[in-house]
Amino acid sequence: MALTLTLPQAGGLKPYTLRGSAPVKPAAGLKFNRIAYSAAHVVADPLAAVDPWLACAIDWDTTIAYRRHLWSLGLGVAEAMDTAQRGMGLDWPTSLELVRRSLDAAKDVPGALVASGCGTDHLVLENVKTVDEVIRGYEEQMAAIEKLGGKLILMASRALARVATSPADYERVYDRILSQARQPVVLHWLGDMFDPALAGYWGSGDVEKAMDTALGIINAHAGKVDGIKISLLDKDKEIAMRRRLPAGVRMYTGDDFNYAELIAGDGFGKETTHGQSDALLGIFDAIAPAASVALGELAQGHIEKFHAILGPTVPLSRHIFAAPTRFYKTGVVFMAWLNGHQSHFTMVGGQQSTRSLQHFAELFRLADAANLLEQPELAVRRMKTLLALHGIE
Repeated sequence: MALTLTLPQAGGLKPYTLRGSAPVKPAAGLKFNRIAYSAAHVVADPLAAVDPWLACAIDWDTTIAYRRHLWSLGLGVAEAMDTAQRGMGLDWPTSLELVRRSLDAAKDVPGALVASGCGTDHLVLENVKTVDEVIRGYEEQMAAIEKLGGKLILMASRALARVATSPADYERVYDRILSQARQPVVLHWLGDMFDPALAGYWGSGDVEKAMDTALGIINAHAGKVDGIKISLLDKDKEIAMRRRLPAGVRMYTGDDFNYAELIAGDGFGKETTHGQSDALLGIFDAIAPAASVALGELAQGHIEKFHAILGPTVPLSRHIFAAPTRFYKTGVVFMAWLNGHQSHFTMVGGQQSTRSLQHFAELFRLADAANLLEQPELAVRRMKTLLALHGIE
C-alpha cells in the first residue's frame, strides 16, 4: 500500500506519495579503495534537566551506537568535529569525553577508524590576544587526545583567524604543532560558509594565496601530514590543490556539493592521490548506507554503479548544506531521527530550530528520491509528528 502524507511547499499544502525503494545494503566484508570518514553527529539527551542553550547533555549510549553503525558499514568516524556541533553547542570537556568513549568503543571493532578533532575552542575567543596563546591552546587539546591514543584532525581555529596578522603566523603555529605530533595528522580547512569566523584563514581572503600558504606548510611537514580536508564547496579549487599535494598526502574531500565526482576522481598524474579524493564528510552521516555500497562498487571498478547509487544523494546533500551552511547539522540529525537511529528530534543547543518546516518537507522528499528512508512507515509517522507540531494534522 502506498504511503501518503500532506507536506507544505511554496504556495500551500500538497499530498505526497512515497516513491523511493528500499535502501541498498552493503555486502559483508567488502573493502574500499578510498579512506572514507563520516563526521558523526551527537545525540542529545532530551530528558536531562539542563537549559539546552547553555549546557550540553549527551545520550552517550545512542551516540556511541551510531558510531558502531558507521563502522559496521566500513566507514571511519571523524569524531568531535563540526557535525557533532563542535563550537555550536558541544564544548571541549564534552568533546574530550566523546573522543574517549569513541576510542574505547573502537577497540571492539576490528579495523575501526577514528580520527578526532583537535582545536582551540576551549579558549575564550575575545580574550585571545596572541599567537602564543593559540599554540598553547592547540597543545592542550593535542596532549589530551594523544594521551588517549587518538589520531588528530587539526581543526581550523577561530582564535588563530582572530589574532593572526599574516601567513607567517599560520606557518609558525602549524610548524610548532606538527613538529610535536606523534603520528600523521589530518589538516582541516573549513570555508567561511561553514563558519564566518574562519574568513581569511591561512592569512588571506584570496583562496589562491591561502592555498599557497597551506601547501607550503604541508610540504615542510609532509611526513607529519596524512592529508588535508578542505570544505570550500568548490570542486575546481579542491582539484587544483589535490594535484599539488606532496606524494602520499591525501586530499580528503569535505565538499558536500560535489563529493561523488571528487571521490571518483579524474585519474590525473602519476600519483594516485593527485587523481582522486578520499573523504571526510558530514553528509556521510546522513547517507551512510548509500555511501558504503557506492564505495564498495567503486573498489570493484564499477564506476557507473558508484554514480548510480551516490548521484541521487547529491541533491539531498545540497539541500541539507544550503545557506546558512552552518545549520546543516540539523538536517543530519533529522535524517537520523527519520531512520530510527534515535528516538527524538532534539539537539544540543536547541539547534533543531534552525531550519523551517518547508526545509524539512523538501528534505523528506529528497531523502525518499535518493532511496534513503530505511523504514518508510516509521519515517512517515515521524514526519507527521513534526507536521502536527507545526499545526498540520
